Amino acid sequence: MISLRSITWENWEECYNLEVAEEQKGFLASNRYSLAQSYVALLNDKLPPMTFAIYEGETMVGFAMMGYEAAGDNEYGDEPAYWLVRFMIEKRQQKRGLGSQAMELVLQYLEGFPQGAATAVYLGYDTKNEVARRFYHKFGFRETGVIAEDEAIAVLWLPRNKTPSL
Repeated sequence: MISLRSITWENWEECYNLEVAEEQKGFLASNRYSLAQSYVALLNDKLPPMTFAIYEGETMVGFAMMGYEAAGDNEYGDEPAYWLVRFMIEKRQQKRGLGSQAMELVLQYLEGFPQGAATAVYLGYDTKNEVARRFYHKFGFRETGVIAEDEAIAVLWLPRNKTPSL
């Protein structure tokens, strides 16, 4: 069974050392970088980042980091939104369906509006990362047409399966 657990003193080093497969390393910041970024955000931002270790049973298999932006702070839209800043499954745990199960849990968590109401979830992925594009697409994320620092920006409207009228 997949679960999300807070990063704690007991598990942060294990999370720090998780890695993606070699061919994915150019597409995603390391957990080392992500945890450092989370610390800086915690000290400087209005709301703390939401960081979770992804577990299968008692085995840590991945990491997710999310944030919240009020409507006035959202760089890519006018609505309040969550950002999926990082999402990874450890290289030895990939190709087992764990990423899909974990993504479903992450989206369910965000649909509970842990830091405020929102109408969208945004994320970015390297424009050359076709695997990520297909993965996020199957959950309903759609490209916005914006490319920022070689990352395609994609959005998922909340509630899921409901696209806003244009």
